[in-house]
Amino acid sequence: MRTRFGAIDSLKSGVLFTGGVALVLAAVVFKPFAIINAGERGVVMRFGKVQDTVLDEGIHPIMPIVTTVRGINVRVQESSFNSDAASKDLQKVTTEISLNWHIDPARVNKVYQQVGDEEQIVAGIITPAVSEVLKAATAKKTAEQIITERTDLKEEIDKQLESRLANYGLVVDDVSLVNFAFSPEFSKAIESKQIAEQEAKQAEFIALKASKEAIAEVNRAKGQAEAQRLQRLTLTPELLQKQAIEKWDGRFPTVMSGNGTLPLINVDAASLTSRKQQ
Repeated sequence: MRTRFGAIDSLKSGVLFTGGVALVLAAVVFKPFAIINAGERGVVMRFGKVQDTVLDEGIHPIMPIVTTVRGINVRVQESSFNSDAASKDLQKVTTEISLNWHIDPARVNKVYQQVGDEEQIVAGIITPAVSEVLKAATAKKTAEQIITERTDLKEEIDKQLESRLANYGLVVDDVSLVNFAFSPEFSKAIESKQIAEQEAKQAEFIALKASKEAIAEVNRAKGQAEAQRLQRLTLTPELLQKQAIEKWDGRFPTVMSGNGTLPLINVDAASLTSRKQQ
């Protein structure tokens, strides 16, 4: 009896083990659940038809064979583009632009249904939109304005792309104008213009400095002339005699003669006449 019961238990264990393995194999093959990773949303398709339901991150039960789920990235993505356009003054402009964008998580099923996955979105929607918006924006400005009014140009491109891509369920996070490249002839002309402007500013500075120096020189000459005029008005014979007496050191000037050195005395002729009369 024990042998018989032991055989029955072994048979039950074998059946349970086989059933467990079968369930595991069925779960692996038929996948009755879907796992949506972080930064993704799940697009649900039933017999290949996109459903209105969008699966969030996590694990979700599904009906095998009938239902399939496609995970779509909704993180912010960066795409770079190089686009050629013409400015208002018909200068060729090559613009390098960097676009940060992501798929609207609430509309991910419609985006996948109408456009496709990320590669199809970039190739079919974003690339032509960037090219067209850049051409329209740069055509409104001259080449010089594109350089000097870069911020205004970026704002316009940002606004236009945001409006255009929103129709496809895409969100623009940021637009960066990385670089502008012009034809070699125009770049050389810009460099020559900058050099000429610097030389003109230098010449203007030199002329202004010379003008100020000339004015200062005239003012100094006027001051000296005025000082001399005032001095002539104030220098009387009495003042000159007084200054000479104050500076006299008590010695008479001398002259050389054959007999030696004699003092030179300046005697007023009028005083000599009065002495003779006395």
